[in-house]
Amino acid sequence: MSKIKSKTAADRKRINVHDHQELQYWSHRFGVSPEELKRAVSKAGVMADDVARALGKLWLLKIHTPPDDVA
Repeated sequence: MSKIKSKTAADRKRINVHDHQELQYWSHRFGVSPEELKRAVSKAGVMADDVARALGKLWLLKIHTPPDDVA
């Protein structure tokens, strides 16, 4: 029987660059390479909002709206 990992809401707001699936998901989500994501996490911390801000892509997160020139 396989174990299913369920994430809490707090876990979904954190980026774990040591988990291959999360690294791939967040890299794709932010449109950056895994290496660039790792650098951003190293600089800004593990919180997705902080990483998005560091990458200049805060609007990509659900709670934020895109700038006028991106649609």
